[in-house]
Amino acid sequence: MRDLPTHTVTDVALEAVGIGRSFDGKAVLEGVDLTLAAGDVVALLGPSGCGKTTFLRIVAGLLPPSAGRIAIGGRIVAEGAEAAAPPEARGLGMVFQDYALWPHLSVIDNVAFPLRMRGMPRAARRARAQAALEQVALGHLAARWPGTLSGGQQQRVALARAVVAEPPLVLFDEPLSNLDRELRESLAVEIGALLRRLGLSAIYVTHDQAEAFTIADRVAVMLDGRLAQIDAPEALFARPATVEVARFLNIGAVLAGRVEGARFRLPGGDIALPAGALPAAAASGPAHLLVPRTAVRPADPGGAELRARVIRCQFQGDRYLLHLALGAGDDSAHLVCPADRPARPGEAIGLALNRDRLCLWPAAA
Repeated sequence: MRDLPTHTVTDVALEAVGIGRSFDGKAVLEGVDLTLAAGDVVALLGPSGCGKTTFLRIVAGLLPPSAGRIAIGGRIVAEGAEAAAPPEARGLGMVFQDYALWPHLSVIDNVAFPLRMRGMPRAARRARAQAALEQVALGHLAARWPGTLSGGQQQRVALARAVVAEPPLVLFDEPLSNLDRELRESLAVEIGALLRRLGLSAIYVTHDQAEAFTIADRVAVMLDGRLAQIDAPEALFARPATVEVARFLNIGAVLAGRVEGARFRLPGGDIALPAGALPAAAASGPAHLLVPRTAVRPADPGGAELRARVIRCQFQGDRYLLHLALGAGDDSAHLVCPADRPARPGEAIGLALNRDRLCLWPAAA
């Protein structure tokens, strides 16, 4: 293995450039670029099999890249398949979904283990470990054994161990997937607050949108081994970059139709498009229109621009969701509309649209 070159950037927690990885000749990652500033928290969000865990393993040093370069805290740790620093030389914190706690060590000794590996004296490392446990509200359980703790408590211990040495980067590999939803939601809030309180940088891998949006400053949507879009959670929902991103995030209905002039033609009617929705070069032709759930509401059928037929009414506790068809044929478009009142299947309703929230893409040739 040849020596790794040095890197002089010091205010960047992670710089990954052109990361690729293939297995048996099949590309799993292609040209992934990701940069984290110090203190930046990025969620890597995508469906199973999209390559997000492979990317995390490459950053951690558990897997070499087939191509590309990685620098952590200003030091290059991997460059192609020829040179890569081992995991223990990267100084990272890691949190896994299976906790990875040593059952023969007490809670405080589990947390102190990274400091022990660095040669810190016993008294100093136990004091640091106790402080980390206090950060996750488990200081009173320092002497317990991991096997006597609940799943949520074990995950808090794993989190304390990951941050105890204040590493340049903390990696999370779907850490809450084994917990029930209520506990996942509360721990997601705690993790986000702790990372910001300590000023740590982190990559958080998940397939759960709620976790990603709760924890991260930016969300990187990964689809088919590529980063499709990186943005703040609010920006992702307001302006998804592609049809594929909009569909994955399930923001609303993606309707297939045709642009003619300033209107989008559908079986159930035409939609006036907001100014500048399409570039001049693509002013007409087949297209896809995103109608977010937040952009549509029931209206009087007589004066509404669009008419729809109710397929199903779904009660959700604080509101109803109306599943609608635009048009009467088998090729009718479908969308979902929130409503304050129920509607009967087969009932015709009108729809009012907030056009500023619509997104339009020319259909691929």
